Amino acid sequence: MREHDGGATMAPGRVGDVRRRNLALVLGSIGPESLATRADIASSTGLTKASVSSLVSELLETGLVEEVGLTRAGERGRPGVGLALDARRGALGAEVNVDYLAVGVVDLHGTLHFHEVAEAVNRGREPAGVVAELSQLVGRCVSAAAEAGMTLLGGGLAVPGLVEPSSGTVLSAPNLGWRDADLSAALAELVPEAPFGVVLSNEADSAALAELWYGHGAALGSYLYVSGEVGVGGGLVMGSELFAGPGGHAGEVGHVVVEPTGRRCSCGGRGCLETVAGQEAILAAAGITNGGSTTAARMAALQAALDAGDAQAINAVERAGHYLGIAVVSAARLIDLSAVVLGGHFAALATWLRPALLASLEGFAPGAVAASAVAFSELGTTAALRGAAGAAVRRALAAPYALLG
Repeated sequence: MREHDGGATMAPGRVGDVRRRNLALVLGSIGPESLATRADIASSTGLTKASVSSLVSELLETGLVEEVGLTRAGERGRPGVGLALDARRGALGAEVNVDYLAVGVVDLHGTLHFHEVAEAVNRGREPAGVVAELSQLVGRCVSAAAEAGMTLLGGGLAVPGLVEPSSGTVLSAPNLGWRDADLSAALAELVPEAPFGVVLSNEADSAALAELWYGHGAALGSYLYVSGEVGVGGGLVMGSELFAGPGGHAGEVGHVVVEPTGRRCSCGGRGCLETVAGQEAILAAAGITNGGSTTAARMAALQAALDAGDAQAINAVERAGHYLGIAVVSAARLIDLSAVVLGGHFAALATWLRPALLASLEGFAPGAVAASAVAFSELGTTAALRGAAGAAVRRALAAPYALLG
């Protein structure tokens, strides 16, 4: 069988263009616990057995792959050496949100390790102070990973705002009060030894990708992800790929106008979904307004009120569900999507939110988004950092040659 060459000319250096592609091809045929043998890989990729053996040797050198014993899947029934992604390699995920900071490590198998969340009032704080506090959490996480024998290949930092990943700049994060915040130097220092660096991302986009890789998204393929926090964010996944739009900011469903005569929003507009379905809006409508308590404590109080059958609390959540439905059907009609995944506090409030949401969906756009296509995320507060770390993992798996000398 002829080896793939794609007609490319070999580039100078240790690994040329063809070999780079074939390294990625072979690596892509090895799953977390696939136990694929070299013979299996040759059969599935069309590469010669000699080439596969050489490429696997280089992948073992990168540390991305490990040999995991014998399997009977080898040629003519003879046992072959199984190969799998090495769970001792991973990436850092970090998140800055309005009322908390979070970190964790996702390994090549997709498992989350060393997850830590710290309550923090970040609204109105200077970015440098927030990042300095985050760095302390990151330091503990990185140390724990090193003690466990894990090597970090890269990382991602998710924030609730519009970002420019290429420059490491937060263009606008209204709920934090940040504008044109250059985080490039801070990103470089979070995991300075990581070969693939740390990349800035939008919190809802990262959560949407986490849902694709670790949640409901794989079964849906295309969907709108809506993240409920102090703000309301959104991410679009189309054909199992994040769709960010020409400017990289598609999916901002939190600022879809659902009540034209409604309150002013932090974005400067009026009547956005966030003004009726964000955490602060729901808490205020429920009469839970103790500003001295943390958001987490007030959300716990809301949950208790709902459990007790408090009419004001139930009405507040149902109102949020009603307007959430308006925003979802508007997006679904515009971009021809038929599924939605809800995360953050929308998932936590699913019992009370779902009936009003489904009634709104059916009332405003019958059949556009079926009840069976409405999913509530099970990733909790880990979604954004899982997505940020998962993106770093995939950068490494797409370019294994970068780890070779």
